[in-house]
Amino acid sequence: MSHNLGELLVREKVISPEQLQKALKEQQSSGGRLGYNLSKLGIVKEDEITKFLSKQYNVPTVNLADFEIDPKVIKLLPISAVQKYQVIPVNRAGATLIVAMADPSNIFAIDDIKFLTGMNVEVVVSSESDIKSSIDRYYDQSATLQDVMSDFEEDVELVTIDDDIDINEIEKETEDAPVVKLVNLILTDAIKKNASDIHIEPYEKTFRVRYRIDGVLYQIMKPPMKLRNAITSRVKIMAQLDIAERRLPQDGRIKIKLPNGKDMDYRVSVLPTLFGEKIVMRLLDKSNLQLDMTKLGFEIKPLEEFQESIHKPYGMVLVTGPTGSGKTTTLYSALSELNKESENISTAEDPVEFNLAGINQVQMHEDIGLNFAAALRSFLRQDPDIIMVGEIRDFETAEIAIKAALTGHMVLSTLHTNDAPSTINRMLNMGIEPFLVASSTNMVVAQRLARKICENCKESITLPEQGILDLGVTKDKLGNFKNLFKGKGCPTCSDTGYKGRVALYEVMTVGEEIKELILNGASTTEIKREAVRIGMQTLRMSALSKLSEGVTTVEEVIRNTVADG
Repeated sequence: MSHNLGELLVREKVISPEQLQKALKEQQSSGGRLGYNLSKLGIVKEDEITKFLSKQYNVPTVNLADFEIDPKVIKLLPISAVQKYQVIPVNRAGATLIVAMADPSNIFAIDDIKFLTGMNVEVVVSSESDIKSSIDRYYDQSATLQDVMSDFEEDVELVTIDDDIDINEIEKETEDAPVVKLVNLILTDAIKKNASDIHIEPYEKTFRVRYRIDGVLYQIMKPPMKLRNAITSRVKIMAQLDIAERRLPQDGRIKIKLPNGKDMDYRVSVLPTLFGEKIVMRLLDKSNLQLDMTKLGFEIKPLEEFQESIHKPYGMVLVTGPTGSGKTTTLYSALSELNKESENISTAEDPVEFNLAGINQVQMHEDIGLNFAAALRSFLRQDPDIIMVGEIRDFETAEIAIKAALTGHMVLSTLHTNDAPSTINRMLNMGIEPFLVASSTNMVVAQRLARKICENCKESITLPEQGILDLGVTKDKLGNFKNLFKGKGCPTCSDTGYKGRVALYEVMTVGEEIKELILNGASTTEIKREAVRIGMQTLRMSALSKLSEGVTTVEEVIRNTVADG
C-alpha cells in the first residue's frame, strides 16, 4: 500500500509517526502492504483502516464474506491482474465494473483494470485479508475442473483389472500434467468445500469422486475411466505407498502446503476392490480442531459432570460412538484441558491424528507388534498420570486399561457402541469381571454429530403437533418447539441447507446406583432407565434440545438418534 496511506493516517491522528515508522520497518523486512503490517503489529485493526479509507475517499465498504460473487464477473479480470493489484471484481452494472480494493488511492490499478476490461470502474473498499481469501476462493490457482477435464478426450476405455500393468508406464502417466493437476484439484477443492473425507471409487463402468461434507457424502465428479490407474497411482506416490502392490490394503499420509501458508494433512487408506483400488482420504485440519469444550455442543450440566470426571485423580472415562462421530475431538479437548506441566500424559493412537504439544503421543504399528496392549504396558513403566488409549478393541487392552484405572491413573479411551448404557455390557462381553468394570469406570459418554442449519438461509417452519410428539417430546414441553427452522439452501451451504456440525452428548456418570446394577448383572435397559431417573440426558433428549434451540432440524434428530424406549 502506498506511503500516502501512512501519511493520511498520521495526519488524521489515527496512528503516531513512530507507529508508522515501525510498520514501514516491518514492511521492509517481511514484505506485504502497509495496512497489513499495521494490523499485524496490532497498531490499528484492519476494519478500522477500511472504514477510514471509505470515509477519506468517499467510497462504500463491502464485506466480501457476506455474499457470493457471480463466476461471470470473476471471469472479467484475469488472475494476474487480481494478484498484482490485490483487487477482486465484485459486480457488474451495465458497462461499469465494481471492484473491491484495499487501497482506493491506487490510480494505476484502476487505469489498468479499465484498459483490461474496456469498462468503467467503480471502487469499493474491503480489507486486505478479505480480498486475499476471496482471491483464494474464486480464483483457483490449480485450474478449474472444467479446464482440467477438457485436457482429456472423453472416449471411455474399459480397462481389464487383472492385466499386467507396466509400472514404468504408470509412473510416466502419473507425471502427466493433467493427471497431476486433477489430483491437486481434488485435494484442494475438498478444503474449499469443507469436506472431512474424499472417496475415489472405481466401479465396472464408472469412476467417481465423492466428498463427505458435514457427515453426508456428495458426488463431486466422474473422471474418465481411462485415468483410473493414473489417478490411483498418483495419490499412492504422493502418500509414499508401493504402487506395485495392488492386492493388499495400504495406509499412508499426504502433507501439502496451501498458498496461505497453512499445512494440510490427508490420511490415506487404499483398499483393493473388485474393479481397482478405492482410496479414502481423511482431511486433518489442525486449524479447525476445536479444543474448547464449551463450544463442542455439551449442555451446561453434562459438561460440568464430564469435566469433574476427567479431573478425578484416577478412574476411566470412555467416549463411545460410531466412526466419524467426533470422539477423538472430545478426547483431545479433554487432554488439552488436563495438559499441565505437573502431569505426565501419554497416548496410544492409531493413527495419531493431530500432534498436541506437551503430550507424548505414540503411533501404533500392528505389523511389528506395537498394539494398544503393548503400548499400554510400557506406559505403566513410564510413571504416567494420564493415559489415553485410542480404542479398546479386545480383552487384553481392556484388562490393562482397567488395571491402570484402578492403580491411580486417569484413563481416557473410546469404544464402538450405540449408547452409554450398552458400553457396560460390551465390556462384560469382552470378558471383564463386573466388579472390575464397576469399580474402575467413572463415566461413559456417547456422542453423535448432527448438522447445523445454515445461518445464511435459515427459515422458520411449523410442524404438526403429532409429528413433534412422535419424536418423544412430552405434551407439557410442546411449547418449546413452536419456533422450528430449516435451511432453504443457498450458495454458502452448496444448497444443502446445512453448514457445520454440533455434537450431541449422552453423559452417564457411573455413581453408586449404577455400580450396584452392574454388580447385580442388570441389563442395558435397566441401566439406562436408572441413569435417566438420576438425570442423564439421552442422545435423543440432547438432539431435541438442539432442535428447540433452532440449531438443527427434525431430519437430523431422526438421522442421528433413536427414540428412547
